[in-house]
Amino acid sequence: MRLKVFLFTILILVTQNTQAEDKTYAERLGWNKGDRVVILHVDDAGMSHASNRGAIEALEEGLATSVSVMMPCGWVPEFAAYLKKNPETCAGLHLTMNSEWDAYRWGPVAGKLAVPGLTDPMGCLWDKNQDVNSNATPDEVETEIRAQIDRAHSMGIQPTHMDSHMGTLFYNPAFFERYMKVGIELQIPILMAKRFDEAAAEKVWDAGLPVLDHVHSDSYDWKTTEKAPFYIEALKNLEPGITEIIIHSTKPDDVIPVITGNRDHLYGDLFAMVDPEVKKVIEEEGIILTNWRELAERRKNAE
Repeated sequence: MRLKVFLFTILILVTQNTQAEDKTYAERLGWNKGDRVVILHVDDAGMSHASNRGAIEALEEGLATSVSVMMPCGWVPEFAAYLKKNPETCAGLHLTMNSEWDAYRWGPVAGKLAVPGLTDPMGCLWDKNQDVNSNATPDEVETEIRAQIDRAHSMGIQPTHMDSHMGTLFYNPAFFERYMKVGIELQIPILMAKRFDEAAAEKVWDAGLPVLDHVHSDSYDWKTTEKAPFYIEALKNLEPGITEIIIHSTKPDDVIPVITGNRDHLYGDLFAMVDPEVKKVIEEEGIILTNWRELAERRKNAE
């Protein structure tokens, strides 16, 4: 009899765990089964005046729901001033370990002496991910993450989340661990999806932070200014769960081509975010728009 009770108890526990695993993170945060929940997220605020203008227009006049800021860059004060006037904006940190352009570059917030492995011979952050991986230590990466958070706080920015410029923190397991460590310690949500690492995703969830089901990062590869059809197709094909769609919304100006070369496709993200046809598809498909602030609030009330 005891054996039967024991086996029955194990069966219940296994069933409960299986049911939890079958649920999307959207369901675990209180949305309904089958709901498609989307963060339309703008990267690279603070990188340039054009990046700031593009982000603001996408947020105010378009569909964007979230943005993240590159703290080492020269145009951060302009965006910080915007956030001071618009505190409801969902603004996080685009943790930056790279300086990838030729003529416009930036160094680490912590300074070269504090993080020498993160700097190239010019004293700027390395261009390529492999150079960061080859030269920087996990301690230096953590130091720079904390310095960027500190600079944000000193400028009045309370980050709603953190992610990684060029995905640098995702490609090195030791850097990834420090990224998770700081987010969990400071209880700042981090870009984390089940596809990155299921065990790590559950660790982040168990620490009280929200987790995504999917991340859509194809938009940078759409090399056209006419991106609305691509976004429409992507939105129609969304799977259930929470998806962050990463956008580089940039306002056309004379400086961006000098900084980036031929990157006209960055303008296409802004054009798509203010395109009424994209908005129409979101409404017709019943897609729910959200942001990181709402995810954090829902996580507080989730089991």
